[in-house]
Amino acid sequence: MAVSPRIAIDAMGGDIGPAVMVAGMARARRKDRALKFDVYGDEQQIKPELEKHRPLMDAVTIHHTTDAIQASEKPSQAIRRAKTTSMGMAINAVKEGAADAALSAGNTGALMAMAKLALRTMPGIDRPALAALLPTLGQTDCVMLDLGANTECDAQNLVQFSVMGSAYARTVLGISKPRVKLLNIGTEELKGTGELKEAAALLREATYLPLKFDGFTEGDKLSRGDVDVVVTDGFSGNIALKTAEGTARFVTDLLRRAFTSSLRSKAGFALSKPALNLLKVHLDPNNHNGAVFLGLNGLVVKSHGSANYKGVANAIGVAASMVRNDITRKIGEDLDNFRAHAFAGDAAE
Repeated sequence: MAVSPRIAIDAMGGDIGPAVMVAGMARARRKDRALKFDVYGDEQQIKPELEKHRPLMDAVTIHHTTDAIQASEKPSQAIRRAKTTSMGMAINAVKEGAADAALSAGNTGALMAMAKLALRTMPGIDRPALAALLPTLGQTDCVMLDLGANTECDAQNLVQFSVMGSAYARTVLGISKPRVKLLNIGTEELKGTGELKEAAALLREATYLPLKFDGFTEGDKLSRGDVDVVVTDGFSGNIALKTAEGTARFVTDLLRRAFTSSLRSKAGFALSKPALNLLKVHLDPNNHNGAVFLGLNGLVVKSHGSANYKGVANAIGVAASMVRNDITRKIGEDLDNFRAHAFAGDAAE
């Protein structure tokens, strides 16, 4: 467990590039003085940004490269330049043990492909999954996976995602036995695909795992706070995530329009401002930024491409928390436990 996590930063990814990445690093280090960074990218662009945050400079090592992955670049093209791009070099630092985790706000498909090729999947994991936190009305956020890494999943994949998501919830949310549900078109046991029904049956039998399987949930229940981990395939998960983000923006914009429609509305806005500020903080995606590729032999965190410096800092905090809590080891132990019981069951038959 690294007391002083070293994070490899792809400074050239995202919509803004080095400016927001460096500012995010500065904010993260103000909160956590133990953090250290290896920054990969164009030194001529990175150095002027570091000059604006001088207290950060002692914690940063710059690794120069002018080669960067473009947002429109296909993963198959990106992989060919993995050794020379800022994204590929950051991931390789984790592979070689030079860094504890990698962070990028760049092309998600390229990041997934490079990470999987360089780090490989853990024993017992067929496919890595992309997991993130969603805001809820409960006491804690909710972990959701997969959010786009795998468009199609079988029952074993969904079970593996459940194990990984539970380990993530125990680490980041501090929940000893997370409540797990599968995303479905209804809560009745007879509803859903064959893969969902089979995964549910396997999870109901896995009472030895540090999780509580609680059946199915529907899309409109994701934010209620009655589940800690929501598991689905990447196709449905990505649609659900984008829909939730769009709804949050819609509500925010609708309120802004309503409160500026008349003098009376503006007066009402002044009275309601404290509550509206709380709503804004709760719905702001920057406060929940930092999706994680789970199931790899190393930690890789994806920041939203449009995240501001607060969002980048939050993603760095997620990476540091997972490093310190040794989430890769926890996932491995849970998977070993699951395989041992599954093997024992097969042998008994």
